[in-house]
Amino acid sequence: MGIKQRQERDREAVRRAILDAARELFVSEGYNNVSMRKIAERIEYSAASIYSYFPSKDDIFFELAEEGFRLLSDPAHSRSDLAALAPLDRVRATFWRLYEFSRDYPQYFALMFVDRDVPRITREYERFGFVRDMKARLAGLLQDCIEAEVIPPGVNPAVGVRVLTMGILGVSVMRLSDRLGATENADDLARDVLDVLIAGLQSGVPLRSKGVLVCPQDERQADQQEVMESSASSDVRSVR
Repeated sequence: MGIKQRQERDREAVRRAILDAARELFVSEGYNNVSMRKIAERIEYSAASIYSYFPSKDDIFFELAEEGFRLLSDPAHSRSDLAALAPLDRVRATFWRLYEFSRDYPQYFALMFVDRDVPRITREYERFGFVRDMKARLAGLLQDCIEAEVIPPGVNPAVGVRVLTMGILGVSVMRLSDRLGATENADDLARDVLDVLIAGLQSGVPLRSKGVLVCPQDERQADQQEVMESSASSDVRSVR
């Protein structure tokens, strides 16, 4: 191994150590209670040195959030496994994956869905475009069920996605916070919640809420980006 390759390997190892230490500290002590200095002390580095890897604590969080959402949205086996399933079973398997994620990666889950103090990923609009695509795919799965006539056509796919997500998140948070009874099995409860919610969608029960595939911050960011692109296009035409 050459000197350059060794340096790159060592730098990546330090970068990984920073991320792992930050993830543990963010979850155990709360995002607002963790400083760059505290992260540096955890890995026995100077605070100044880790700024050469990440400009700020927020940048560390965004890196962790991206890792987490990629683990959630694209596990190696998911798409090939889902393709062989009936439409409704694809919905069930996809939302079960969300519960599995909370169980298998509790620290990522806590940062992504529980901690209220972390930055909003909408600040990194382009970086997290794949998360918006994931939401659209979820709605597409419910639309497939409507077209297969296993869910009534009156169900708004965006609302259905929101309802299913809230149900699974609820069980996941209760499990993560150790709020379940001594005799309760979290996996069984998650399956029951998922089955009941899907049965409710199949029954055509009226849904009062308004599901959104794009959150208000995304919409504002998209509008701003459209204005900027339009302005840039106008500038180009003016130059011509």
